[in-house]
Amino acid sequence: MAKTTKERILDAALEMFAENGYAGTNMRDLAQSVGLTKSALYKHFQSKEDIWNSLLDEVQIHYSQGFGSAAASLEELESCEELEGVALALFDFTVHDRMIILARKILLTEQFRNERARELAGKYFLGKMEQVFEGVFGAMMDKGLMKRVDPSILAFSFVTPIGALVQLCDREPEHADWAFDRLRAFLAQFLGEYGIAAR
Repeated sequence: MAKTTKERILDAALEMFAENGYAGTNMRDLAQSVGLTKSALYKHFQSKEDIWNSLLDEVQIHYSQGFGSAAASLEELESCEELEGVALALFDFTVHDRMIILARKILLTEQFRNERARELAGKYFLGKMEQVFEGVFGAMMDKGLMKRVDPSILAFSFVTPIGALVQLCDREPEHADWAFDRLRAFLAQFLGEYGIAAR
């Protein structure tokens, strides 16, 4: 299905903001990249800030859709093996999805200059995942699938090394296979330490 003009503008803006930053992205260049004049671009978006906010809205929707399908299964985990599978699927989505990769690059640089970027960076780089896994681990403890410890600290110790592997894949995508192997080894040790085999 062909993209609409607005979608093509946002797609080009994603690339340009990731490459040049917000301040370094020129509206004339953005318009030319999608075959429009600058005035034609303004028929779709009122300003560069309008494009920026629309793009961040799209990123949030995309992340929620991609993360949501896997996250939904987190609520119904019945074994540590299922947790391992979901964690690997989430990692795969995070390091291979083009929009998420470019959005992460944008947020990493723009969080120091833009309030909304700072809020989203805090949410997606650690806070949201920590919250999700705190709930997951608490539920698994209640089911007798994990040792009873502080679920918030357990979530922090789970999410932090995975985040480091995501950053490695962003810097060195050629090492993604190594990162997946490292993640599998981490999950095996983590679940060996805190997991309880299902009866």
